[in-house]
Amino acid sequence: MSVFPGISLKPEVAEYLKSVFINKEVLAAVSLQEAEIRFHRLLTCLSHPPSHTCVRVSTHLASLDEIRLKLAEALQKQQMFGSSAEDVSLQIVPHPRIPDVLLLPVDGPRAVKQLSSEVVVGAQCGSAVLRGAHVFTPGIIASPKCKSPVVQSMLLYNTRSACDVFLFFLRADMKTGDVVSVFSDLEGKCTRGATSFQGKTAFVGNGVSEVERSSIFCSDKPAKGVGIRMVEPLYWSPSFDGVLPNLAFLQNLPSVVVGHVLGPRPGERILDMCAAPGGKTCHIAAIMGDQGEVVALDRIRNKIDRIRQNAQMLHLRSVKVYCFNSTQAVSSDPALQTEGPPFPPESFDRVLLDAPCSGLGQRPNMACTWSLKEICSYQPLQRNLFHAAVRLLKKGGVLVYSTCTVTLAENEEQVAWALKTFPCLTLQPQEPHIGGEGMPGAGLAPEQLRLLQRFSPELTWDQTQTTAPLHCRADKDTIGFFIAKFLKN
Repeated sequence: MSVFPGISLKPEVAEYLKSVFINKEVLAAVSLQEAEIRFHRLLTCLSHPPSHTCVRVSTHLASLDEIRLKLAEALQKQQMFGSSAEDVSLQIVPHPRIPDVLLLPVDGPRAVKQLSSEVVVGAQCGSAVLRGAHVFTPGIIASPKCKSPVVQSMLLYNTRSACDVFLFFLRADMKTGDVVSVFSDLEGKCTRGATSFQGKTAFVGNGVSEVERSSIFCSDKPAKGVGIRMVEPLYWSPSFDGVLPNLAFLQNLPSVVVGHVLGPRPGERILDMCAAPGGKTCHIAAIMGDQGEVVALDRIRNKIDRIRQNAQMLHLRSVKVYCFNSTQAVSSDPALQTEGPPFPPESFDRVLLDAPCSGLGQRPNMACTWSLKEICSYQPLQRNLFHAAVRLLKKGGVLVYSTCTVTLAENEEQVAWALKTFPCLTLQPQEPHIGGEGMPGAGLAPEQLRLLQRFSPELTWDQTQTTAPLHCRADKDTIGFFIAKFLKN
């Protein structure tokens, strides 16, 4: 059910996306009316969270059934001690085709009454709340005292990261234990310390304050930890904060599919080119039973630390992490070849290129403030990474390319370019193939499109039946995502 407007985009970005989804090849397959319906449905579903929570479990440490029981116990205990949503029964379902995935339904939108005491949070925080997180305090900014009902427009926003939070408090005298309504600032216009705010917001639920205003604005040390513990979220799913950290890992379903499509085998040497924060890196190592070597590269040093922490928490010894620019990760100069990067050509059995992208498939995402130039800036970088990936891959090796965006330029057009640029590459079938086929518009043949895997929530979002099995809903109601698998001949 739609309770929020579609994602807010700059006009030139909206027009660009519309031209992508109503291109000539699409119109040869469906009517203009159907293409327009799909496009507008996309904009709407991007602003809403998926209907499920996907948990990838550490089957290299324990069996799926054992982790499922432990997870049920931990989450039931969380509910007993007042974490969230009264009268919500926990349902934890194994995915029938993915052996290390558990699915939990998201309950929402729920009938939650707005209160007179309010808190405004930033878009990232609002998005995190929609996917089960509490509100963390590091980004607390302002405290308006009241809002007009006209301004309380029903909107929302993106990601599950509970660390990057922008919080703003409404009542200047907010105390620990106050029950408040939480609103998300959609346009990022609320200024720190403001006592009034007239910007666009979205109601995301009610919570209990765990901090006082004085500890946020009047303390020498910035407040940390949970600031608002959500008790009546608009969309309810359990909080995984501190829950089985080495056994249960929150990850979008298509991101889990990527690791299985890559198909790593024990004893192989595998490269993850753009690895942070390390979810896919650790998944690859787990699929291999921690036997072999998984090299993870990322150019940002503080992200490298996150990968190491994740690998250590999951007891994975096969992961080797380097801070390095993957576009420069291959060299034929023997003088430059050490244990780490750059590596000689044909050093890896399999390569994952989960490329930096415009991220226009992420959900929930209420607003994107990027310009068209920024949206279109990723294609050259992706191609530079592709050049390095092909050189680093052994003959007979597998290359998987993936993004979390919905544009043709970063997905099907990149596949068409790669097949033309690298005659040694051929497209391969994917297993599991849960998403749909590729989208027409890049000149690829129908048989080539069928080998691609595009997760397109707009195709079924309005038609998702709550009575259908959870895994059927979960397979369709995902983030927007794209996967291509190549063999180097």
